[in-house]
Amino acid sequence: MTNPPPPGNWSDPTWSAQPSSPAPDPTLVAGQPVPAQPGPVDPYAPGPYAPDPYAPVDPYAGAKQPAAQPMPGYAPPGYPPQYPGYGYPQPPKTNGMAIAAFVLALLGFTSCITAPIGAILGHVAQKQIRLSGEGGAGMAKAAIIVGWILTGFLVLVIAIYAAAIIYAIANSDNSSSTSSY
Repeated sequence: MTNPPPPGNWSDPTWSAQPSSPAPDPTLVAGQPVPAQPGPVDPYAPGPYAPDPYAPVDPYAGAKQPAAQPMPGYAPPGYPPQYPGYGYPQPPKTNGMAIAAFVLALLGFTSCITAPIGAILGHVAQKQIRLSGEGGAGMAKAAIIVGWILTGFLVLVIAIYAAAIIYAIANSDNSSSTSSY
């Protein structure tokens, strides 16, 4: 059923006795054909996205090959990195005292005096790490272990030297105290 035309000379652009355009074709969207549903994709067949890597290439042709298009499902090259917060978290900052303690404890192998300093700094670094949440707990613990072991060896060596000196003094033959004329 259609409405009667408006009275007078005025024409209503929305009214028409017959349609101004044919009925839309269901196979067209915005004037373009509707693409068919994609079928199963053969991952080994070269497609429109990547050139065939085994195709023969003439090295003397001098023609520039077209740039490879990105594979479906992968971001094209040149995109910015992911937003912060995605992927792996950043490791915490390493405590500087733990690094210094570890270095001084290892230097104790050559100069025995730095080993106890490294062990003490390792204890201080562990406390700082517990309070601040920084990284370096493993270095601090290694500095404590290495520092105290080397300090123990240092004390043992000093005790052996002291015992050897005392033994040498006690068993020395003092010719000046027992002189016979």
